[in-house]
Amino acid sequence: MAAPDPDLEVLLLMLDDDLPVPVYSHPGDAGADLVTRIDVVIPPHGRVTVPTGVAIALPDGYAAFVHPRSGLARKHGLTIVNAPGTVDAGYRGEIQVTLLNTDPAEELALHRGDRIAQLVVQRVERAAFVRTAELPGSPRGEGGFGSSGGWRSAGG
Repeated sequence: MAAPDPDLEVLLLMLDDDLPVPVYSHPGDAGADLVTRIDVVIPPHGRVTVPTGVAIALPDGYAAFVHPRSGLARKHGLTIVNAPGTVDAGYRGEIQVTLLNTDPAEELALHRGDRIAQLVVQRVERAAFVRTAELPGSPRGEGGFGSSGGWRSAGG
């Protein structure tokens, strides 16, 4: 099956030619895989920032968001500290990912070329923030954390 035509062209600078370019693993995937450029061991509850060997130039009006990989989260408790990390259109440096090992007892070894995160490219809007004396009402109002009734479904 041929890959679908891309919706957007993003300029890519590979800072390490021996690493794979970001790719989507399956048709319909939202995130392209990012890999680590170095070997690293993350201790229990430890965090480390790892380089990916990738720099990009996004068009104005777009941003890329670095998301954790669900398999690493489920199997090893690995997540991203500032998930999702934001790559702005004007940034031209190497994409780096700050990983957190949430496991309380086991260290996690990652090897050069291991997939560590997903890069999701999205269109973003720029807002004009307009001061006002009061905001219009809404059904939710000022209800914040927990305002929907907690973690159980409405029926349970």
